[in-house]
Amino acid sequence: MNRITRAAIIGVALATTAPLAAEAQSRGDRQERRDDRREFRQDRREDRRDFRQERRGDRRDWRQGAYDNRRDFRQDRRGDRRDFREERRDDRRDFRQDRRWDRSNRNWWRGRDDFRDYRGARSGYWYAPSYGYYRVEPRYYGYRWQRGSYLPRSYRSYYVRDPYVYGLRPAPRGYRYVHAGNDIVLIAVATGLIASVLSGVF
Repeated sequence: MNRITRAAIIGVALATTAPLAAEAQSRGDRQERRDDRREFRQDRREDRRDFRQERRGDRRDWRQGAYDNRRDFRQDRRGDRRDFREERRDDRRDFRQDRRWDRSNRNWWRGRDDFRDYRGARSGYWYAPSYGYYRVEPRYYGYRWQRGSYLPRSYRSYYVRDPYVYGLRPAPRGYRYVHAGNDIVLIAVATGLIASVLSGVF
């Protein structure tokens, strides 16, 4: 075989195989690009799924944290209110205990607002805490009230504002505690009948 024929055969072979090789290489490149795109899409899907799961977890954690904070705040506030009420109750009890009537202390009334006008006993007058001095008939000045007697109508309006100060229980229905000179008497409102007497208050 001469050189020309060999060259022609090689040329024909090259002309035939070159496009086939180029086409095969092009097909391989396309397949590789398709695989890359598929992997990219898959990775992106997984990233989005992971992001959604993380965000869902963050929201759940945030809601749980907010709920815990609200619950702790409510419990703290409830505890603070309870402590405040107890302290106020103790303060009121101590205040009232310090300023209650004490038979062994003749000066227990000093410093009290309802006794601010009191200047001691005055002949012909009674003193009623929170009301002041008022004139009485001579026959009742120094009078000893007794259970079963009647308090005159003109002296029934000087009600005791706070029976607790004097260690008294609340008056029964239809009865009131009244200042009568240096005593406190429990009277029936309708008739003035004296049911009990607390003598020598101040």
